[in-house]
Amino acid sequence: MFSPNDRGFQDRLSAAAQAKKALLEKAKAKLNADDPATLERRAAREAIIKARNERLAAKESERLAAEAARKAEEERIAADKAAREAADKAEREARAAALEAERQAKREAQLAARKGRKVRDLSWLSGGASQDA
Repeated sequence: MFSPNDRGFQDRLSAAAQAKKALLEKAKAKLNADDPATLERRAAREAIIKARNERLAAKESERLAAEAARKAEEERIAADKAAREAADKAEREARAAALEAERQAKREAQLAARKGRKVRDLSWLSGGASQDA
C-alpha cells in the first residue's frame, strides 16, 4: 500500500515552505531599487503608463469635441425647425385671415345684393308697378 516515493505530510509542508521562501527571495531580488535592470523596467513601465494616459486623454477630448459638435448640430436643426414651424404658422394664419376677410366681403356683398334686390323687388309697391301697367 505504501510506495517508497510517498512522502509524508511533514515532507510536503516543508517543501511548500521552501518553495514560498524561494519565491519570496526572487521577488525581493527584483525589488532591489539599486539594480539597473529594475530601474530600466520601472522607467519603461512608467513610459508605457504615461503614453496610455496621453492616448486616453486625447481620445476623451476627441469624444467631448464630437459630443459638443453633435449637440450644436442638434440645436441648429431644432432652431431651423422652430423657425420653419413659426413661418408656416404665420403663413397659415395670414391665409386664414385673408380667407376670412374674403368670406366676410362675400357675405357683405350678398347681404347688400339681397337688400338691393328686396328694394328693387318691393319697388313696385311705391308705385313703380302702376307706371308699368
